[in-house]
Amino acid sequence: MQIGTHILKNKLVVAPMAGVTDRPFRQLCKTMGAGMAVSEMVSSNSLLWGSVKTQRRANHEGEVSPISVQIAGADPEMLAAAARYNVEKGAQIIDINMGCPAKKICNVMAGSALLQNEKLVKRILDAVVKAVDIPVTLKIRTGWDKQHKNALSIAHIAENSGIQALAIHGRTRACAYLGEAEYDTIAAVKAAVNIPVIANGDITTPEKAKHILAYTKADAIMIGRAAQGRPWIFREINYYLATGQHLPTPEVTEIHQVLINHLYDLYDFYGEYSGVRIARKHISWYTKGLVGSASFRHAMNQLQTSDQQISETNIFFSELAEEGQRLRYIQKRGESVYECSEGE
Repeated sequence: MQIGTHILKNKLVVAPMAGVTDRPFRQLCKTMGAGMAVSEMVSSNSLLWGSVKTQRRANHEGEVSPISVQIAGADPEMLAAAARYNVEKGAQIIDINMGCPAKKICNVMAGSALLQNEKLVKRILDAVVKAVDIPVTLKIRTGWDKQHKNALSIAHIAENSGIQALAIHGRTRACAYLGEAEYDTIAAVKAAVNIPVIANGDITTPEKAKHILAYTKADAIMIGRAAQGRPWIFREINYYLATGQHLPTPEVTEIHQVLINHLYDLYDFYGEYSGVRIARKHISWYTKGLVGSASFRHAMNQLQTSDQQISETNIFFSELAEEGQRLRYIQKRGESVYECSEGE
């Protein structure tokens, strides 16, 4: 998988997720086997570039290459300026968001709302590609709704504009995250263009990853929600693709160490106040399905300091380890989770 001059170490990409794919999370996923991680979207509104949030999103200190930064907006000139701004801050790849289904994004005609206006799409892509000397990629959905699937048309516009890789989520904007992703559209786009295509949507297991790569002939796959609280999914998929075998599921002791390290990174990146609050959702994701986790998560949401979070997390996992618990990967109602079972 190659984007411009950047050769990725494998076919696995971390999807951009607002409020999730910050620098600590991106670094963790890369350590766990992801070939690339795309940042949270950065607004093209220059009035926001001085905000603490935008400054953090533009902080790539120590981040492993390639550094891919997603920008969002609807004005070609503003997006071009945003691309230049992020290149100055260290971006090595610029990704354009035309896939976000959130109402607050679509209501200002950004994100996946742009798929309704192919002329504007072309103007945006042309402007951003011309603005920077690094690769520009694009993330889209299959269309605005099921009656207006135009991913193939957008893909041709992207290729002709100089976009160097295209990620496609297998749902329309109207579908949001409901129902099941479809991959026929992704396969059709891959067959019709000569730029790399990245398949995205509902890839939650090594078996699903292998199937989607074979079915769509995509150059890579993009994983989002399945990596929340489960960053080791990348090493699991890599191993399965290479060997056809499954890695042993992580033991509680390893999950404990990964989570603790992640928490310290969050505190260091965000500071005490914000770090503690942002850590809560990650703690919830990591512990989902573990024995006693419901009451633990409730108690964690009441804690106000990092020392308290670390202490209670250590106690919780120590008790699990003493009981000889092991993690077992399962799927419930289409949702991928881990649960504890008695160790041998």
